[in-house]
Amino acid sequence: MSDEVTIFEKILNKEISADIVFENEKVLAFNDISPQAKTHILFIHKLKKTKNLSEMVMDEPEQVLETFQAIANYAQEKGLDKSGYRIVTNQGVSGGQSVFYTHFHLLADQALGGFGN
Repeated sequence: MSDEVTIFEKILNKEISADIVFENEKVLAFNDISPQAKTHILFIHKLKKTKNLSEMVMDEPEQVLETFQAIANYAQEKGLDKSGYRIVTNQGVSGGQSVFYTHFHLLADQALGGFGN
């Protein structure tokens, strides 16, 4: 994995600011600076950097559960679970990943296009 410091690490280290909407001891969530939906929040795990979902699953599988629990808690707290939401993660350049620190996008508060429904 690259030793390059990502924007998410800079947010975690308070080197740059972010509009933080959720935080617990393991997960941080903040509004995306280029939203693709009315609600577009990024969730990252705080304890150990992984570069993508595959690496997280293989090296730090408990982080997947902890991050998804945080997403579910946030969605329920904000009532997003009633209307629905989407969780997206990109992996690799061809998958649209631009920040190589595992993160999950929560998109909500508008009708989202389907994938062949």
